[in-house]
Formats: sequence, C-alpha cells, structure tokens
Amino acid sequence: MMRFTPELEKTISRSIKKATDARNEYVTLEHVLLSGLEDPEIADIIEGCSGNIELLKKKLEKFIRENLESVQSVNSDGTPLPAKLEGPAGDFKPVLTVAFHRVIQRAVLQVESAGKTVVTSGNLLIALLGEEDSHAVYFLNEQGVTHFDVVRYFSHGIVGSRPEIEDSELENKGEAQKGSDNESGKADPLSAFTVNLNDRAGKGLIDPLIGRDEVLERVAQILSRRTKNNVLLVGDPGVGKTAIADGLALRITEGKVPEKLKDAVIFSLDLGSLISGTKYRGDFEARLKAVVKSLGEQKHSILFIDEMHTLIGAGATGGGAVDASNLLKPALANRSITCIGTTTYKEYRAYLEKDQALLRRFQKVDIREPSIDETVQILEGLKPRYEDFHQVAYSPEVTRAIVEISDRYIHSRPLPDKAIDVLDEVGSRLRLKDARKEKLVVTVRDVEEVVSSIAQVPAKSVSNSDKKQLQTLEQDLKEVIFGQDPAIEKLVTSIKLSRSGLGNPLKPIGCYLFTGPTGVGKTEVSKQLAKLLGTELIRFDMSEYMEKHAVSRLVGAPPGYVGFEEGGLLTERVSKNPYAVLLFDEMEKAHPDIANILLQVMDNGKLTDTNGKVVDFRNVI
Repeated sequence: MMRFTPELEKTISRSIKKATDARNEYVTLEHVLLSGLEDPEIADIIEGCSGNIELLKKKLEKFIRENLESVQSVNSDGTPLPAKLEGPAGDFKPVLTVAFHRVIQRAVLQVESAGKTVVTSGNLLIALLGEEDSHAVYFLNEQGVTHFDVVRYFSHGIVGSRPEIEDSELENKGEAQKGSDNESGKADPLSAFTVNLNDRAGKGLIDPLIGRDEVLERVAQILSRRTKNNVLLVGDPGVGKTAIADGLALRITEGKVPEKLKDAVIFSLDLGSLISGTKYRGDFEARLKAVVKSLGEQKHSILFIDEMHTLIGAGATGGGAVDASNLLKPALANRSITCIGTTTYKEYRAYLEKDQALLRRFQKVDIREPSIDETVQILEGLKPRYEDFHQVAYSPEVTRAIVEISDRYIHSRPLPDKAIDVLDEVGSRLRLKDARKEKLVVTVRDVEEVVSSIAQVPAKSVSNSDKKQLQTLEQDLKEVIFGQDPAIEKLVTSIKLSRSGLGNPLKPIGCYLFTGPTGVGKTEVSKQLAKLLGTELIRFDMSEYMEKHAVSRLVGAPPGYVGFEEGGLLTERVSKNPYAVLLFDEMEKAHPDIANILLQVMDNGKLTDTNGKVVDFRNVI
C-alpha cells in the first residue's frame, strides 16, 4: 500500500492553502515548490545542490503575485464585490492543475519502481523537476539546481565534486560527527573515507615500532623533500610495511620525529568505504577528489594507502582509463598531497611497474626481512603487551626459541610476522589450557608444540635439537641404508664440519655428487637424510630439463614471456623452504647450462631469479 510521509502531506496541504489564501484559480507547481521550501528535506536538497532558499522564495512569491490572477466574488450585474464583502476563503476551492497531478503520479511511480512503499518529499522534488516547461523548474535551473544533481544528492548525498554522506550512513559506520557538519547534513570526507592514525596512536591502539631506525630515517627524508616527496614501501607480505606507517604516526604523537614532521597527521585511506555505495558513473571519482581536496586543505597531512596496487583499476568502468591512480597523479604532481604507499614485490611487478607515470612520483624504499637478532629485539619490545593480554610470562630464552624455531619450520611467511604469530598463539594456548588467575610461564616445549601444529610437522622433529640430530646422524643413516658405510661416513663428516661453524658461511651446508650404478641407493640416501634432519626434500627430475631453454623453468621466464610474473620452480621452492635437502635426480640427463646456473649457488650460496629476487641457499644441502 503506497503512502505519503507526514511532511509530504503537509507540503501538499500548504500548497493548496497558499493558492486558496491568494484566491488563485489553480494550484500550480510554483505553489508546490514554494510550500516545499518550508519542508526540511526539500530545503536541505536544494541547499546541498548550491541553491539559495531565500532568493528562490522571493522569486516564486513575486511570480505568483504578478502572473497568477486572483478570483473575486461578483454582484449579479457583474461588478466585483469589495474585498471586505467577499465570502470567506473556505467558500473558494482552487483547481489542481494537470501538471500537479502528473508530478504526484510520477513520484508514486518512481517509488514503486524502486520497490518501496513510502513517497517522500525528495521524491516529489525529483518528479517536479521532470516538468521542464514550468517556471518552478526554470527558477531552480537558474540557480544551478538540475534534475541530475538532485537525483544524485537524494540517492547518495553527492553533488558535483562535493561528496556528502547522509548522517544516517555515518551513524551506521559509527563515524557520525557532532557540530556544524551534522547540523547541515554534511560530513567531512576524511572522517568518512579515511582513518586518522594519529588519533589511533593517541588512544594506544597501535603497537610500538622496534628497530627500523634506518628505514624511518629514509622515510622522513623523503617526506621532507620539496618535490616527489611520496614514499613507496615495497617488501614481502609480513615484513612490517604497514607497521612502519603506524609506527611513524605513533612517533609523531610522541614527538620523536624531526621538527619538520612534528605537526604531520597521517590519514589511512579506506578504499572499501570509498567504493561501497557508488552506484553511478562519477560517484567514486567525486569521493576521491573530495578526499584529496580535504587533504590539501589540511596544514600538514600525509595520505597512507595500504596495498597501493589496489588503486590500479579501482573505480574504472568499462575498461576506461580513469581509475583511482590516474585521479591521484595530478595531486601528487602539484604537491597538494603527500603519500605513503605499501605493496609487495609480486604486485609491484604485476601492476605498478607497468604504470611508470605513477611510479616516478614515488621514492621506492625496500623493506627487507629482519634477521634473527633483530626479530628477537622486536619480540622483546612487543612482549609486555602480549603478556598483559594473555596473563602469561615469556622468558628471554623462550623469545629467542620462538624466533629460531618459527624461522626454521614455518616457511610460508617471513619474519617477524610468523614469530609474532607464534608468540601470540602460544600465549592463547597456554591460557586456554589453564584458566587460573595467576600468570603462567611459557616454556620452550609449549613453543615447539605450537609450531608443530602450525607447520604440520611431527612434534618430535621440532623438538630435536641440531646437536642431537648430528650426534646420531651417521648411525641412523647406516640403519636404513645398507652397504654404503664409507660413503655415509664421508657425507656425515662433511655435514658436521659445516654445521660446526668451520665451513664457509657464504656457501651451502654442502654440495655432493652421488655417483654409482642404478639401484645402489643414491636417491634413497638423500630421502633418508632429509627425513632424519627433519627438513623438506626438494626433488627435481632432471630428465625434464634436457632442452637448453628449460633452465628458465628453474629461475623464471625472462620478461615478455609466459610465466614471467610467477617466478622459477627452484627459486620459489627454496625461498619457501630455506632449510631443505635439494636433490637433482639423474643430473647427467640435464642440459649443461643447468650446471652453469648452479655454479653461483655452490660458490656464493645465492641465486637471483629473473625478477631480481635473491634466494638464500646457505641452509640447503
């Protein structure tokens, strides 16, 4: 059942009353618009579309007074009665014009087509603007209030380059602001589409940044430049790119930054909020331009864009070239905003390298994976927060064990991400097992069990130390490989020598060439060695690499060829499993170029793939 809102009913009643009081013969659209100006919803829409309510009201009153004749009562001889002798206004009923009926019907049809049952004052205004030949629409258009603008404002709160978000939407997000913005029904784009990292840091919602002093110094230098003062942090997932932006915001609030950055405010762009709710072409662009404009009006603002590659193509429609990245380029070029972006090497190659016009405006800063000792320092700095949360205690020995064991057995992620995950999970595991109120002490055994469940390896493999494994390695190998005692003794002696620290630290643990007839146990020794050491066995059947060009499968295809973005089989597997036994089975069948590729691995313990990523082979046999 279709119904009108009370405000709309009052607007229609007022328009009829105005025509009656003026003794106009017809109720026109000008009467409707004039009475609608007293409706808060219609007035808000017109003001939001840059209309002037007072000026519009004066023009409508003047038009009605000068162009719409008043009907008077007459004597029997046709002479008009004096005004004081006229009948009461209630005796006179003006006629509703055809245009008036059309507008009401059009408003009802619009609401029905939208699947709703309530006709509002906004629907009436949109329907009224469909009567292009009326003076009411002429007066609106004269002030720049068009049908298109009103529809966009009524639907999304967006007009031209000024995105406004209705208060109800902000309340749903928990971002409604008090003050003049709410009073006028408009909101600040920064509060709607960004997160103020300085505010989060001030509330204690950001963890401290430990170490990374060199990176922070470089970031501060770039942000203080006159031109191209935009930073692009590039690194593997989990090395701490986002933490650097958060840490910078924390240090700004604490005043531990150079004088030039002390008044800086970092806003993190929420691309999801920016895109959500955009229904029409231009909505997204209008919102982004409003964010950029608001940032430019701030005294010293920095825009932080996490996962910056998502800007490439964001907001583009139908394969058009106008996306978020292209909208940002002019602002970056004229220095109206300063930006910090983050991305991974994979997305950097796949998206950003192809857009050199965007890339040249940024200074690339590589974020490397921290070393074992650096990660231990990071965990020591974060430890108090996790101890308070889980009500447990971590000793320095446990902290180091967390880093070393996670580095050895969890290969899917880099440090410090995986070490922090283990630190967090071992605390939650211990607290769930024992709900007593006093603080519990985390042991190395607890760490080993957690890493075992995360890495999906037997707990025995995780708990065994290198010393115990190497101590019994020769005997264990002889128990499973028969008739090869001299070869096993030489192999184990070489491995022990390298693991003792007497070997070259820049080379792999060992490089061995097993020779002999078919079936004597060459491959089996490799399999059992990996099993006893508790490491991954990476096996390549070299009969698949007989062609000259097959070497590209190991280190990756060159630029322009299929598979360039995927990396090589050898480099990818070793980067995921840095502690491994690498077996090239039936090496004599491979093309000689394969051996040439392995030369730098045997000499320097490193191999660079076609994407420039350096893979470490120093812990590989």
